[in-house]
Amino acid sequence: MNGAGRFEAQGEHEGHERPDRHEQHEGHGEHGEHHGGREGRGGEEPREGYGGVGGYVGAGGGSRDGRSDDGHAGAGDGGGSGQDPPESDGSEPNRPPRIPTPRASVEDGGLPLPGPADLGDLAPMPLDLPHDVLKSLLGAWALAACSAAETAAVEDHLGSCGSCADEARRLREAVGLLHQPESLDLDPGLRTRVLENCLERRPPRIPVPKWAAAYDAETARLDALLQDFGDAEWHAPVRLRWFEADRAKSRRTTVAGVIAHLLSVDGLVAVALGLDDPLAAAAGAAEQDAVGPAERTEAFWRSSHFPPTRSLRGPWREQSHSLVRTVSFTGGHPGGLSVSYGDFELPLHDAMLDRAFECWVHAEDIADAVDYPYPPPAPRHLNKMIDLAARMLPTALATRRRTGLASPARGRHLGLAGEPGRSLRLEIEGAAGGEWLIPLDSPAAVGSAALEVAHVALDGVEFCRLAAGRVSPEEAAVGQLGDRDAIRDVLFATAGLSRL
Repeated sequence: MNGAGRFEAQGEHEGHERPDRHEQHEGHGEHGEHHGGREGRGGEEPREGYGGVGGYVGAGGGSRDGRSDDGHAGAGDGGGSGQDPPESDGSEPNRPPRIPTPRASVEDGGLPLPGPADLGDLAPMPLDLPHDVLKSLLGAWALAACSAAETAAVEDHLGSCGSCADEARRLREAVGLLHQPESLDLDPGLRTRVLENCLERRPPRIPVPKWAAAYDAETARLDALLQDFGDAEWHAPVRLRWFEADRAKSRRTTVAGVIAHLLSVDGLVAVALGLDDPLAAAAGAAEQDAVGPAERTEAFWRSSHFPPTRSLRGPWREQSHSLVRTVSFTGGHPGGLSVSYGDFELPLHDAMLDRAFECWVHAEDIADAVDYPYPPPAPRHLNKMIDLAARMLPTALATRRRTGLASPARGRHLGLAGEPGRSLRLEIEGAAGGEWLIPLDSPAAVGSAALEVAHVALDGVEFCRLAAGRVSPEEAAVGQLGDRDAIRDVLFATAGLSRL
């Protein structure tokens, strides 16, 4: 059976029109030949809509029986001769496909890419803008927020206007600071390193004495801590702690109240140096009987009509500067000047160390109140503070004996002033450490390794916190060996060095 016969055999399906598809399968007659040959060999009936159907090889506009619209057989009679079918009347031979093909890029088309010279007409042309408008665009230009045309106009203007060029340079530098990737917080040790480097290159005309350097450094560190405090931080609660008669004492105040305390007690050194007394300015003649640190502090707090505020920072810092400046004029020699603390006195150089020690301790109290880290002093300064406390221990032990707080007197070795006596070896560990022999029986005795009865070892910062009343003798991390009573007396005497 040839291809035409097959079309006639399917004539019974007339009325089921197929869409005109000759434009999509034009030139595929060889496929029809293939299918026709397959049926000729096998004799099987072709499936509807598959190879051999006139819709694939017949003329455009033909129906499924292989006939054209005028009733004649289609051009597929020859079993797929491969010749182009004739066009039917009214058809559109160049109609685009129903599904558009992907767009081709310039590279795929084989065309040459345009060169820089070809883009000359597309480059942004500088705008002709007045000076005021160009000046107003400098901020956006520094932030790279201008359009291409505005950027070209601004940069063309900067070449001829000096004032705008200077302003643009300052704005660009400011933008560089805004995009700083690392933290802007300064290293706390930067000030010390800069000062040391400067002093090595050019010594100061009037140097600060070594015994006053610790006070100068600690007041500067505390002032750096206070400089960014807001009202909430200045009124943060702080609890001052100390030991008195072997019992822990405390007093509640605020950050501003601590600065008032430092201002009033530093005033003892100011009075000894002939400077103005801050208590006299604050309380007047009503508090002239306040002579000790605790009495002066209470008097200063009572004289304040309102709770202390940030306004105390300026007077305290100015007073600390005046103290350092005044002792610097002594030439490094205190000249036998003493500072009265009411019930005892300290030489000027020891009083400055005492004030440095208290400034550090209270700075830690303030830092704890605002939850801010605060490192201990430099080892060379911390060593001098430990040495001061160790030298004050014999007198503190004698005071305990007079008040009946010391252990029984059995086994004591009594001797003349300046003679060796029973001693305790105080070993301080760490970078600020060292060893001290503490005479146990008399302040006038001399520590003797031959008469050593006990040995105590503490970390340097732990010992200072014990001396400040921040750690109780029972809780201090102490390594001990020897006479238990002597060790207990020394530890409680160290805690008794603390005061309000």
